[in-house]
Amino acid sequence: MAETRVTTTAVASARPRGAAVPSARDGWLLVVVMAGTFMAVMDSFIVNVAVPAVRTGLGASYPQVELVVSGYVLAYGLFLVTGGRLGDIHGARRMFQAGLALFTAASLACGLAGSAGALIGFRVAQALGAALFYPQVLSVLQTSFHGRWRERAFAVFGATIGVASVVGQVLGGLLVQADLFGLSWRSVFLLNVPLGLLVLIGAALVMPKVPGGRRRPRLDVRGTLLLTVALLALSLPLIEGGSAGWPAWCWICLAVSVPALAAFFAVERAVAARGGDALIDPRLLRRPAFAGGNLVALVFFAGNAGLFFVLTLQLQSGLGYLPLAAGLTFAPLAIAFVAASLVAPKLQAVAGHRVPAIGYLVNAAGTVALLVTSVTAGERATGWVLLPALVVIGFGEGLGVSPLFGAALDGVPPADSGAASGVLETSTQIGMSLGVTVVGLVFLTALGSGTTPAAHWHAFTAALVANTVLALAALALVPRLTARSARPT
Repeated sequence: MAETRVTTTAVASARPRGAAVPSARDGWLLVVVMAGTFMAVMDSFIVNVAVPAVRTGLGASYPQVELVVSGYVLAYGLFLVTGGRLGDIHGARRMFQAGLALFTAASLACGLAGSAGALIGFRVAQALGAALFYPQVLSVLQTSFHGRWRERAFAVFGATIGVASVVGQVLGGLLVQADLFGLSWRSVFLLNVPLGLLVLIGAALVMPKVPGGRRRPRLDVRGTLLLTVALLALSLPLIEGGSAGWPAWCWICLAVSVPALAAFFAVERAVAARGGDALIDPRLLRRPAFAGGNLVALVFFAGNAGLFFVLTLQLQSGLGYLPLAAGLTFAPLAIAFVAASLVAPKLQAVAGHRVPAIGYLVNAAGTVALLVTSVTAGERATGWVLLPALVVIGFGEGLGVSPLFGAALDGVPPADSGAASGVLETSTQIGMSLGVTVVGLVFLTALGSGTTPAAHWHAFTAALVANTVLALAALALVPRLTARSARPT
């Protein structure tokens, strides 16, 4: 790998590491990329809340409304690495703008869709736009900010995720229930249009341009096709298997994904060995912090997504909460997440590389507390009873997420920052799909044909055992994440 290659955002990264105070332009750059982050994260939560209204409004079948969500998740996960690599090739600014423009146009089309089929197609287009612009966010944070300012930028990134998640759920419920101008569910998509236009204007003004005279890497087409096939074979069963009843094709796909991934990495090693531009340079995966960060992301986000999924089921199906009330139950967790994300840089100044371990330890303790609460309170439990444990979980997540992304990408060559960001986001996405599948399967298996509150609490408790295992596994993997960051820089 040529360390001297100029990155897409090398203009901003030319300052001595940790020496310069960010300029006003850097501040606006952070605002712009965080606004893009907010839109991408909020969209997934806000659409989930609107799904029942979509089914009623369009007369859609259950498989069709599932595709409104799963089609987006699948397309997004398939193209994150490619989107990140295209940022390395064409520039983070250009790909951020192109992806956001596609995402905004597709949001408008979703809001105007006249049929379920059209909505599914436009959601896939939305996902492709998000896969283009979202990896550029981490790339910009990695290459444009340095030292303690990078830690603060990643802290803001973590806080933005927390705010967007709760705003998406609450705002989605409010918009659907308010039925503004008779738009019902359409307003959750149309909201992206003015937001997207504002962010596009901001990106044109403050995002750094690609410097002239740089060596532009080429897209590894064969590697891209192999990775797409491998991720499709892995992701499709995780997303659709549960609702389809795990037919034979799911197991065949999972089996195919293993040799497909092996073939992909063999091709990447061959491309790198002859001095070509691999989609994912194998040397990235030999970096202890990067490899460890991907493992932690996979396991941690599996537990996080699994908890959100079964808690939503329990609140709405077990306790009979309306979507808005269920969304508000998550608010204290999100607030604790945001607070911890903002505290993390200050804690890092004192505890250094031990902060991720503290975060995942707190997260595991909160998960155990939630399990104990479910066992002891049983049918008497309400959202308020679960609140203390959820706050602890949220605080632990906030301490863990910001250092996770920062440590995993630390030391990645600037010319590969887009591809590395795409890999990390792909691990996150696969982890989320895996968590919903595994933890959801435990919940539904334990529930069986039961419909009573007692049956739901039994199922929820069983699912929390799986969540606890995942939380403890994430904690056990933290030493892999901190292997490099423990060394002085």
